[in-house]
Amino acid sequence: MEFNFKALPWNIRFACGAIKTLPEELDRLGLRRALVLSTPEQTEHADLVSSLIAARAVGNFSQAVMHVPIETVEIAVQTASSLNADCTIAIGGGSTTGLGKALALKLKLPNIVIPTTYAGSEMTSVWGITSGKVKETGRDESVVPTLTIYDPELTVGLPAAISGPSGINAMAQAVVNVTAAQPNPIICALAIDGIRALAASLPRVVKQPADLAARTEALYGACLAGGSLGLGITGFHHRICHTLGGTYNTSHADTHAIVLAHTVAFNADAVPEATQAVAKALGVENAAQGIFELLNVVSKKTTLRDIGIKETDLTVIAGLVVEKEFQNPKQVTADDVRSILDDAYFGRSPL
Repeated sequence: MEFNFKALPWNIRFACGAIKTLPEELDRLGLRRALVLSTPEQTEHADLVSSLIAARAVGNFSQAVMHVPIETVEIAVQTASSLNADCTIAIGGGSTTGLGKALALKLKLPNIVIPTTYAGSEMTSVWGITSGKVKETGRDESVVPTLTIYDPELTVGLPAAISGPSGINAMAQAVVNVTAAQPNPIICALAIDGIRALAASLPRVVKQPADLAARTEALYGACLAGGSLGLGITGFHHRICHTLGGTYNTSHADTHAIVLAHTVAFNADAVPEATQAVAKALGVENAAQGIFELLNVVSKKTTLRDIGIKETDLTVIAGLVVEKEFQNPKQVTADDVRSILDDAYFGRSPL
């Protein structure tokens, strides 16, 4: 066995009620002027943060949206600069976390993240900004949150329709690293336990949204899955999903959730032992089929048709996916991508 390993500068507080520690954490970090970030739908959570930190909240910016449009980033940069903010506090899902990362990238602002979904992006150094219809991504340790506060109680109100796809999106981050061409054993250990926790908890979360134990396990699984992506790779699966999201503005979580079973099925013959490890973590015999069935249990959006993609779009998407190189255990052609997209469009079983 031979491998290299370098951890990211994570700083995590995980507990029910952990949000109440925010004032003391700001004191510990020496931060005094926080710009609170949220989506328009999550201003209630932003108000909670502002009330907790009182005078240290210099403003609320509630314009975070999917895929982090450059126009939003530019407005947020102007707002943070005009308020002389010395940090951001992003509360919400991947859209808000992504905006906090963008401000960390552009202004070198410390960014505190309080996840209320299972996005997992708070555990990575990956940033993404969409300009026009192209989503640019990169890695930079400066965007890793200065502090992440995981409070499962904040996820109890997350609707089932969002919880399920959000959890499978997190699972995708783990799956792609277990099934990588050259998997890292430490990253795989994180990823496998993340897959297990998410597979065990998501059906319970959707069936009983107020089940705090299930919510806690799902948030833990998302943390580990995000960590595996933060330390590991993105690749073919993410290229497809970023193309769909950046070009057609599809829901980030739903896109990953719908595509995952089909990319796993495509790569299964190239990495059979790793794919079987994923199946074991899922508690099933066939990994791709297990993910497909889990999707159909926890989400009503199970095909690309359900998220606004047209059949006439598929060939164009396939061409865009293969324009640039990406990591994958086996060679991928535009025809391969077109076939995967066709299965995801019609919702065919991987078997």
